[in-house]
Amino acid sequence: MQIKADEISRIIRERINNFDQKVERAEIGTVISAGDGIAKIYGLDNIMAGELVEFSKDTYGMALNLEEESVGVVILGD
Repeated sequence: MQIKADEISRIIRERINNFDQKVERAEIGTVISAGDGIAKIYGLDNIMAGELVEFSKDTYGMALNLEEESVGVVILGD
C-alpha cells in the first residue's frame, strides 16, 4: 500500500475545516465546611465578591467573604 501525499493533505484540510473548537473554563474549589447556610471554600483564587458559585445538584451560592485562603459563600437553597 502506497501513501499518497495529496490524499493525506486533503484529509488534514477536511479535518481542520470541520474542527469545532469549544473552550470552557471552570475554576473548581473544595468545600472546607458548611453550616447555617454558609460554605467555606478553598481553591477559588480568582473569584470576586458577589459572583455566583455553582455546587452540585443545581445548588448555587454567592461569594461574599473573600479571605486570603478561603471564600465564604452564602448558599442559595437547601
